[in-house]
Amino acid sequence: MIQISDKQKSNVVLVLQILLGILFTFSGFAKVIDPLGGWYKVDDYLTAFGWDFLKVLGFVGSVALSIFEFALGICLLFGTRSKLVALGVLLMMAFMTPLTLYIAIFNPVTDCGCFGEALKISNWATFWKNIVFSSMAILLYVWAEYSTRDNSWKRFITIVTYTTLFLIGVTIYCYKNLPIIDFRPYAIGVNIPKSMEIPEGAPSDKFETFFTYEKDGVKKEVKFESDEYKAVSKDSTWTCTDSRSELVEKGYEPPIHDFTMEDPEDGDLTEDVMANEGYTFIAISSKVEKADLELAKKHNDVFEFAQANEIPFYMLTATGLGTDELAAYKEITGAEYRVLNADEITLKTVVRSNPGLVLIKNGNVVNKWAVKNIPDFQKLLDEANGDLSKVKEMQMDVPNNYLTAFLFFLLFFVGLVAVIKAVDKIVK
Repeated sequence: MIQISDKQKSNVVLVLQILLGILFTFSGFAKVIDPLGGWYKVDDYLTAFGWDFLKVLGFVGSVALSIFEFALGICLLFGTRSKLVALGVLLMMAFMTPLTLYIAIFNPVTDCGCFGEALKISNWATFWKNIVFSSMAILLYVWAEYSTRDNSWKRFITIVTYTTLFLIGVTIYCYKNLPIIDFRPYAIGVNIPKSMEIPEGAPSDKFETFFTYEKDGVKKEVKFESDEYKAVSKDSTWTCTDSRSELVEKGYEPPIHDFTMEDPEDGDLTEDVMANEGYTFIAISSKVEKADLELAKKHNDVFEFAQANEIPFYMLTATGLGTDELAAYKEITGAEYRVLNADEITLKTVVRSNPGLVLIKNGNVVNKWAVKNIPDFQKLLDEANGDLSKVKEMQMDVPNNYLTAFLFFLLFFVGLVAVIKAVDKIVK
């Protein structure tokens, strides 16, 4: 039997704390900076399980889970209260692992949302990932006593308190504005038409077809082209009563596959809008009945600016074009711009604000704003002496996500270390 020394166990614990710490911190970070995205995913879960009565707690629950996950990761990296933190990881994995097994088997949601929009993996990959994490968590819990780093309650409370307050601040900022990093397929700089293309030779979806045959009150479902199907289909005493297709292998799906701009009379205008080589403003409101109507009036100023400069302006919403809700929206806001329909989930993905505004040029996402941050374009144009090319907000400026992430963690860790040192001086 292999004997493992205390030193070796200590090294294993250190490696596990670092690995799990990085994974939990990254997972929590990806969701903390996109609080609405996390809320939408929790909402999907509650809908799939028929727990609509819990939706009132969806946003708070989503934010709390993201902060808890991030805090666990930081505590693992600092090695504080190793036994308690390992137990927290173990309990979280004990909840998530059977949940992801259920999701993998029954597929009530297509994406678990474990890493927010930053990383998409299949439901089965998520489950096996959790099996590995659970095994690591068990070993970490069993050998937690071999952790040689600061295990004091003072350090633990300081880290948890600072982390919670810091992340609450980040969450509020990203909720009121937009995520500081946009992992979604409609990020600034993305060309929408190109992101909708399917490469030549890319694998397509594969389906299996099943037919239901009936004879003398007995029903039998057979797979197309199977030996049983060939026999039954040739037997005139059997009558085909139903058929169904089942997806057995997912083919290539482009990053953007569900973006449309539908008009009841003119049909899908997406291709025409994206082909415009000039600017196009697209106001977004996933559901107008849930929008901030006072702030939505800011779209009127943009519409006037667009008209004066011959720039197309549309609004996309999932609210029906002939509904009372849309009529009320137009009456309250005074909206006179053209409204088109699009899928609600798609609109929530395009911009995390209801309402929001997106600027398109030649199919490229040039810029996007939460409604409260929409600039005064006429003022900006006047300052640029009437030259649109000199209006900075109307020129594509692709954010550096790596730099943003670096600055986030730099600010977080510098602040945390400063707080830890301050607490150490005050509390002896």
